[in-house]
Amino acid sequence: MAAASTCPRDHIERIRRERYYIGREEKNPLAEDIHQAVSYLSEELYSKDVHFLMELIQVALNIFLVLSLFAVIAALRMDRMNSNAEDNKYKEGVTPSLEFVITSKDITMTGASSTLLLFNNEIGFSPANIDSICRIGKSTKKGRRHLGYIGEKGIGFKSVFLISSKPHIFSNGYQIRFNEEPSPDCNLGYIVPEWVESNPNLSDIQNIYGSSKSLPSTTIILPLKSEKESIVKKQLSSLHPEVLLFLSKVRQLSVREDNDDPKLNTVSQISISSEVNYQMRKNLNAESYTLHLAAQEVDKNDEEACSYYMWKQKFPVKPDSIVKKRMEVEEWVITLAFPSGRRLNRGMKLSGIFSFLPTEMVTGFPFIIQADFLLVSSRESILLDSPWNQGILSCVPSAFINAFVTLVKGADDAPSFSVPYLFNFIPVKSSSIPQLDSVRLSIKEKVAAERIIPCEPYTSQRIFCKPSEVSRLIPAFWNVLIKAQKFGVDIRSLHSHGRYIVNSYFDNKEYDQVLGFLGVEYVEKVWYGKFIESSNLAKEVPDDIYVVLLHFIADNWNNCFIDLPLLKSLDASGCVSLLSVRKATNGCQRLCIAEDDDSISWLIKWNQELMSASNLCFMPQSTQKALRVSRGVLDWLQESVNLQLVSVEDYGSKVVKALTDRRLVIAFTHFLYHSLINDYASDWCIRQLCSSLPIVDDYGHVTVQRTQVLMPAKVSKWAGLLGSNPWRAERYVVLSTEYLSPGAFAGTYTSGGQILRFLQSHVKASDVPYVYPPDAAFTTVYSPLTKENALLLLEWIRNIKSGGTNKLQNFLNCIRTGSWLKTSIGYKPPSESFLPISEWGNLLQISSVLVDIPLINQEFYGKNIKDYTEELQEIGVRFEFQQASKYIGKHLMDLAAHSILTRGNVYSLLKLIRYLRAKQLSPKDLIQSVKDGRWLQTSHGYKTPSESILLDSEWTIASQVSSLPLIDTNLYGEEIVDYKTELDLLGVLVGFNKNYQLVVDNFKMPTSFTSHATIFILKCIRHARAPGKLIEKTRQMKWLKTHLGYKTPSESFLVASEVCLLNVVNGVPIIDEGFYGSRIRSYEEELKKIGVGVDIDDLSKVIATQLKELVASSSVTSKNVLALLACYRKMGSTFPTDLLAFTHREKWLHTRLGFRSPRDSILLDTEWGSISSIASLPLIDGNSSFYGHSNEIYNYKNELKDFGVVVDFKRGAEFVIKGIRIPKNPSVITRANVLSLLKCIHNLKGKMEVLPNEFKKSISKSWLKTTTGYKSPGECLLFDPKWGLQREDGPFIDDEFYGSEITSYKNQLKEIGVIVDATGGCLLIARHIKFHSDITAVSRVYMHLSEFKWEPENEAADWIWIPSGSGGGQWVDSSSCILHDKNHMFGSQLYVLDKYYETKLLGFFTTILGVQHGPNIQDYCKLWCSWEASLHHLTVLQCSAFWEFIAKHWNAKTEKLLLGCISKLPVQKNNEIMLSNKQDVFIPDDLLLKDLFDKCSDEAIFIWYPSTSTPALSRANLNKIYNSIGVRTISEAVVKDESFTAEGTNVREVDPGSLVSKDGLLRIVLAFLCDTSLATSSAERHRIVKNLCNLQVLELDEPITVSYKLSLATGKNLIVKASKMFRWEKDNAKLFVQSIDGSKRKRGSIKFATFFADVISQGLLFEMSDQIAALSELIRLGCLLDFEEDAVEFLLKTKNLQLFAEDEELLSSISTSSKV
Repeated sequence: MAAASTCPRDHIERIRRERYYIGREEKNPLAEDIHQAVSYLSEELYSKDVHFLMELIQVALNIFLVLSLFAVIAALRMDRMNSNAEDNKYKEGVTPSLEFVITSKDITMTGASSTLLLFNNEIGFSPANIDSICRIGKSTKKGRRHLGYIGEKGIGFKSVFLISSKPHIFSNGYQIRFNEEPSPDCNLGYIVPEWVESNPNLSDIQNIYGSSKSLPSTTIILPLKSEKESIVKKQLSSLHPEVLLFLSKVRQLSVREDNDDPKLNTVSQISISSEVNYQMRKNLNAESYTLHLAAQEVDKNDEEACSYYMWKQKFPVKPDSIVKKRMEVEEWVITLAFPSGRRLNRGMKLSGIFSFLPTEMVTGFPFIIQADFLLVSSRESILLDSPWNQGILSCVPSAFINAFVTLVKGADDAPSFSVPYLFNFIPVKSSSIPQLDSVRLSIKEKVAAERIIPCEPYTSQRIFCKPSEVSRLIPAFWNVLIKAQKFGVDIRSLHSHGRYIVNSYFDNKEYDQVLGFLGVEYVEKVWYGKFIESSNLAKEVPDDIYVVLLHFIADNWNNCFIDLPLLKSLDASGCVSLLSVRKATNGCQRLCIAEDDDSISWLIKWNQELMSASNLCFMPQSTQKALRVSRGVLDWLQESVNLQLVSVEDYGSKVVKALTDRRLVIAFTHFLYHSLINDYASDWCIRQLCSSLPIVDDYGHVTVQRTQVLMPAKVSKWAGLLGSNPWRAERYVVLSTEYLSPGAFAGTYTSGGQILRFLQSHVKASDVPYVYPPDAAFTTVYSPLTKENALLLLEWIRNIKSGGTNKLQNFLNCIRTGSWLKTSIGYKPPSESFLPISEWGNLLQISSVLVDIPLINQEFYGKNIKDYTEELQEIGVRFEFQQASKYIGKHLMDLAAHSILTRGNVYSLLKLIRYLRAKQLSPKDLIQSVKDGRWLQTSHGYKTPSESILLDSEWTIASQVSSLPLIDTNLYGEEIVDYKTELDLLGVLVGFNKNYQLVVDNFKMPTSFTSHATIFILKCIRHARAPGKLIEKTRQMKWLKTHLGYKTPSESFLVASEVCLLNVVNGVPIIDEGFYGSRIRSYEEELKKIGVGVDIDDLSKVIATQLKELVASSSVTSKNVLALLACYRKMGSTFPTDLLAFTHREKWLHTRLGFRSPRDSILLDTEWGSISSIASLPLIDGNSSFYGHSNEIYNYKNELKDFGVVVDFKRGAEFVIKGIRIPKNPSVITRANVLSLLKCIHNLKGKMEVLPNEFKKSISKSWLKTTTGYKSPGECLLFDPKWGLQREDGPFIDDEFYGSEITSYKNQLKEIGVIVDATGGCLLIARHIKFHSDITAVSRVYMHLSEFKWEPENEAADWIWIPSGSGGGQWVDSSSCILHDKNHMFGSQLYVLDKYYETKLLGFFTTILGVQHGPNIQDYCKLWCSWEASLHHLTVLQCSAFWEFIAKHWNAKTEKLLLGCISKLPVQKNNEIMLSNKQDVFIPDDLLLKDLFDKCSDEAIFIWYPSTSTPALSRANLNKIYNSIGVRTISEAVVKDESFTAEGTNVREVDPGSLVSKDGLLRIVLAFLCDTSLATSSAERHRIVKNLCNLQVLELDEPITVSYKLSLATGKNLIVKASKMFRWEKDNAKLFVQSIDGSKRKRGSIKFATFFADVISQGLLFEMSDQIAALSELIRLGCLLDFEEDAVEFLLKTKNLQLFAEDEELLSSISTSSKV
């Protein structure tokens, strides 16, 4: 290394000569190798040209580093060093800047069309820097890797060769260049420096930089390669403005182009600057500050700027994240940048990840992540799968939450509206880089666990809660709250209902995604109800806000609001109260508003009077008016709350229905009257209301329902006619006299008589003769009426008629039947009175002596009586002759009704009819009046004329079979026949006239039947209109004569006797044609109707029925069977369907199994012989006794086949399936039996898709012969040589016994359960495997099972054969086996299968049987337990293999297993590894203690470590494992004894200035205490330093020691002692020092420095124990430097420590006093 004072040119020449052999005779033997190495690195390391710019920035920022300085830094362990590796030094007052200038001037004379110059105003290149760039892999950054760095590859500067073949450096007197071409002097390129005399010189550089500006200390000149020129310009133009974000030293960076003609400029020029607000806070090992970044593009006027909140935090590197490239780095420094406003980007991608300089990774996060990431070679992204980077990313959520909490909560005076914006920094959206999404989710978890959400304040106190504790409000409700707050409504109960409410500035649509991401949901609807009620919001707010509140409720309606007091209403006193929706909808009162503005006050006023009746609550007038402007709220109130928009008519309709109180009725009547006269309601509306108006009657009762209103009695006519109100029950109401009185209601007066006149006009209060009566009687008409009342009544009737009398029948009937009308024979009812209009009255009186006719007394009533003809007619008075005739007839019928109509009366009636006809007067009305009366005597009693028959000769035969009402000639005599005409007019039946139906209707069965009677009955059936009843009666009796006697029609037949069917059965009754004659056949249709069989089908049904009876009783004979078959053969296609159905369905054929239907029968032949011995079959045997051994049945084979009998073997397979019977002794089953059965199964093809379960169950016995004995089908295999097995390898069917033909039935064997495919056969093969003991056979089977993917029924079963040396072996399960044991440690515990089986089978064991490839963690635990039990000394290989496995599989489960099984751990003694009790084994975390115990004790107490460390067996990993399973560290296990006494020793006082009062020591202590993070006051600092100065220093000859005791589980105590050299007794301010040789106090005595630093730090900072180690480190370094002033000053600066003015004064005073 060159000295600092070396001349730059001499330095370069020495490098060329000594390192590269230039100017020397010998050649450098490594020249070509070095050249190729540099070339390879330059070309391969960075694949994209874009990154040259980043490297140049890096180079410019790192060139100043001096190796000697870093040696000191390393020695001093400057942990506080800025970890960004951006360590350039700048002179004080200089703004660190970096400038890129590209020019077309070829100042290097290399022929380059463009040259790039880099200007940097740092202190410049040092000799060490020059040495570094002239080597490969030599970097001034080495030795400080623990601080982090920008560069990656160790060749930084060499990357410039990508764009320039001859880079130049001008710095601190150095003027050199490099060439990528090998130098002719040494055959090396890239790293051989050449001195630059000219081209360029400093003036050339100054001209480009600008003659008016001072040239920076360092300039790098890069004549560009022609092919790189456009790329360089492009990248310069796209320099990202955020490049300065994490370069803490550089504050300005610019890019510009310098050409003689500015028009030739193509580079987009930019100037970037940054400014840091260093109001730093330190906490959580972090600091924060604000950085302002500005960028000005030359061709644009506006400067872009953005502020970034920066959070920088340190995290210890995780052991499992350490990688080789970062072995020396101890801390991660993660910086997060939060942009306030739009980020600067110049239209480029917004990089989300920086590694000091931006990458091309767009994370999608709203903040930037900066850390010492490992990058891909192109620098465009980080290595996402690197443990180092993953470790950094795992710390990002913690850094984020710390930064975020500080941001949100840090500004106490920040307005509420400024906080929500910060939540935009939460990464809500998934990253486009999937590996980063875990960071986002972890941030979400941490934010969710933090009290970070700002809640709505109601005082100056800010409230923050966890996301899970807060809820949102619907925006519409915020609108209500904000307006309510402005009005002064108290909302302090906002957080009093189980949830905190998000700040209103935060709770808006802009932050929906953030709040949703954090799981902040809207409050449940019930919350709104609770708050509205508790805050009395509905009542407190003015009506316009109240309507907004209702709008919110309407839009968000929920049942939880139903009981909320919400709806404003006025009570009876006019006060405002609140109704709930439930009360308003279901309660006794309904909420309402006026339909129009004009009637609001009118209705409110009257409702106060009538509220108890209306049950309506009007909303206040102002509220009603406010509601008019919100149609939506009004609609909701109407739909959901049943708010009624009430007009005067509606109001009246509501009230009128509820009036029950007398006073309220009168008041409401007044309301109606005044609403009419004041135009609040129309006349039509009032009339409608009056129609249902309750009335107070003359008794003072309220009558709700009424039919008619009557005037008060004292002013009426009705009282004179009716007396009292006879129709009270019919709701005819008499008005109370109160309606005549004056009154005052709702502040309105009414004079007397007005209401009565109002009721007359609108309620129709009326009087006789104008009142419309009810349909009810009244009593006064049942007594004679005066002439005046009679005429008044008729006048009343006249008025009533105009309204219709249809509904007044009772009313009119009482008038009609009342005896009030004076007639010629006294007072009579109108209905019995007559008023003749001609002379018919006298004529009728002359001809009839039976009846007196009452005529109205016209003399009494006067001639005016005829003016009421219509009214008299209405009430029943009669005027016509016909009416008089009816009157006479009625009189006669009355006599008949009382059984007093004599024979003479009958003849008189008949004579009167004859007389009227003779006088040309129609007897029609007379006849009509008597024809329906039962007054005519007949053989069946009194009958009406129409029910009677006049007997003559035509009715004689009919009378034999019927019962008819014949006129009684015994009573009336034979002369009755003379009045046939009159009787006919009356309706009597005279003459038969084919009245068959009458006979049918009155039919009776005679006791005996003649052939004529039978024929007459059949005639009646033929001619009657409805002979159904006759047919029904005749069917039920035995009245038809057959050759078997009298039978019912259904038992009888009319067929030819030669029909062959009569031979099948006996006893079918045939009608006797000899008795009835041939005419009987003319009535076949009638016979058929009554049930007689007249055709073959009828006969066949009877025969079929008789045959069924025979079948049911098992009485069918061979004669029946053969006759039926013969008849079928004869009739052929005409064979009756009933018999055909019988033959197919019934069991009439005899078989060996009994009677069967044809379809269930088999006609026996020779083919059935072999199968019948193993199957039960329904065989028809013609040689059986049933068929008489005649075999005649075989003659009808075709007929039997037609009926469905199986007549050939092929069609009978199904019978075999159903009837199979496997013998108990399988040996009796022959080969023919089995083949015949298989043939039957084959014949089933197409008939049966699946064999029945019953059949399968029947053949599930062991009956098939195999190589291993008789087996059931499911236990058999059909041998196939393709399987690669031998016949003895499984239960294969014995094909030697069955012959080769058996293989032709492969499909049939498969159907019955025999396994015919290799895959399906694996199970049987596997089950049979345990019969083998030969490993060759076992392996053959294993190969078969493996090939066909066998899956064991139970993996845990003993499937694995382990052979023994004696030819035997054992079957074991898979859990006791492993495939391999590479370390040969498990042979005594597990079976290692690769010892027994070929490699190709090992895959079968692991995939099919689940055998492990190697031992698992449980196996290792068992192995360790066996080692513990055997007192086994372990080899290094065993111990290493064990703990390496544990380390590679370390997790929570492994930890739990080891804790449960390990009681001893390895220690090493005399080169042997032994196991010792865990309680007596310790981790040597303190090497001094380890050394003490190793020297002073023979006990092996320290845990074993391998001599050669691997990643898995690193001490860090092992310590983590040991500690987890309970191994203590030596430092925590020992008991320290520092007891000390100076008695009996030689003590000398020493000058404190030589030890504790040194200026350098005091300066270090004071500077340390000045650190702002300690917040120590000046008084406290000075007190601590004075305590140090006031110490009395005493030197001892005896050593000062400390003892350490270690108690073992065996009860033994190990005690060691160590020298301490110092002891500070605080109580008496004494520092004891062990007397030592003065030379040992010098810098080289690290031991002295360490003990001294520890005792001073502990004595000074005993109240600040967490700072003792840091101060001790500083004092140790100071002591090693003998507290020299310059060294101490430098040391303090490196630690960023300094003294304040008051501290300098203190030191000065101490120094002065010590000199005095």
